Amino acid sequence: MYFGVVSLFPDMVATIAEYGVVGRARQRELVSLDIENPRDHTVDAHRTVDDRPYGGGPGMVMKYEPVAGALEAARSRAPSGTPVVYLSPQGRVFDQAMAERFAALPGLILLAGRYEGIDERLIESQVDEEVSLGDFVLSGGEIAAMAMIDATVRLLPGVLGDDESAAQDSFVEGLLDCPHYTRPEVIAGQGVPEVLLSGDHAEIARWRHKQALGRSFLRRPDLLEKLELSDEQQTLLDEFLKEQRT
Repeated sequence: MYFGVVSLFPDMVATIAEYGVVGRARQRELVSLDIENPRDHTVDAHRTVDDRPYGGGPGMVMKYEPVAGALEAARSRAPSGTPVVYLSPQGRVFDQAMAERFAALPGLILLAGRYEGIDERLIESQVDEEVSLGDFVLSGGEIAAMAMIDATVRLLPGVLGDDESAAQDSFVEGLLDCPHYTRPEVIAGQGVPEVLLSGDHAEIARWRHKQALGRSFLRRPDLLEKLELSDEQQTLLDEFLKEQRT
């Protein structure tokens, strides 16, 4: 899958392809990362990419021409059907469903803004979608772009050592993940839940689903509000809550 990022800080973005899941996927040529700097598309000696906003006010605005030039360069190397996504506080909040949708595309061009934003005329004419990482303010879109790349890459076939790892992640079924344990069996007097030592795979799967439902209820009730629980799921949730009270 092709990832193009338009950013004033290419070295910052490039680190995403040096480590972890994304780094391994790039080494195996499952993904490619292309970074385009708007400063390389300026025509003045100072490589100016921003200017004062019309109407006054604080801060600076990224200029149309250098950003448009960077986008054009990224598009020329991207496969057909690659959309331009602007990382923007005005966008829809990024979630697991969006990561899954992006993972089915041939590529993504991610536009990372800085300063007070980008000339609106560029957004209207060249951006296919605006996406936000959440309801908070970052200094620029680079961190958001890197997070989206990581979340998308791990869903690509063959990237993870075990494809089931992605299938069992938090939010895949609209729920938080269940708790996990590893060796040693007892730490500071705390043991591993007996069911995980039983070897009964059906009971283990049932316990994990119950814990996912319960954790979501306690920590992110908004997730459950979006789901229509089956009778079995409601039974598991009721069991979890009863166990919490005893």
